[in-house]
Amino acid sequence: MNNILVVEDDGRVADFLARGLKAEGYRVELARTGPEGLTMAREAEPGVLLILDLMLPGLSGLELCQTLRAEGRQMPMLILSALSNTEDKINGLRLGADDYLTKPFAFEELLARIEALLRRGREQRTRASTLQVADLSLDLERMQASRAGQPIVLTARELAFLELLMSAPGRVYSRERILSNVWGTNEDPLTNVVDVYVRRLRTKIDEGHGLALIKTVRGFGYRLDATTG
Repeated sequence: MNNILVVEDDGRVADFLARGLKAEGYRVELARTGPEGLTMAREAEPGVLLILDLMLPGLSGLELCQTLRAEGRQMPMLILSALSNTEDKINGLRLGADDYLTKPFAFEELLARIEALLRRGREQRTRASTLQVADLSLDLERMQASRAGQPIVLTARELAFLELLMSAPGRVYSRERILSNVWGTNEDPLTNVVDVYVRRLRTKIDEGHGLALIKTVRGFGYRLDATTG
């Protein structure tokens, strides 16, 4: 369930949003002032979406947005305001808001914009620059692996293999799928190259550590995770 923080001082609008969004399956919290919204946003769980009015008591929506972005907080923010001129919209977007919707608004349009922002956030998290499983890390920008803070020297093919396994921890990959993703569809399906590279990765990644991350699923393939089974 996605969390939404509504920062809105108009009680009727806030209650309408809360009822409507809860009916759509969202978990909703309300803040009535700018300072209250700032505190709640700072304490919110990762991934919360903020819906901000601009004319808030104590701290404006623009100031709230600017403060959170200056602190490095990346939660999606949607400004919902009666201020409808182009300059207001530009200011809001330039100060860090992800979207701007003017009042009065169609609730269906608000839902569509919320869904788009949440989807964008999921896609961005999927494209994270670092993959992490237990104490094993893979920096996708530098293509550098490390475990417990110690660098691991891997070949380009080993890195591609490791990236595949780390992209979905716990997922079981068949030898055929690994072969297709890492070596390409032209590779002989009867080759034992996958098993050879698994042995290489285990030597470099698991040897010397109490927990083996690369697991064999007999009769099917391999997975990578931090379970003990």
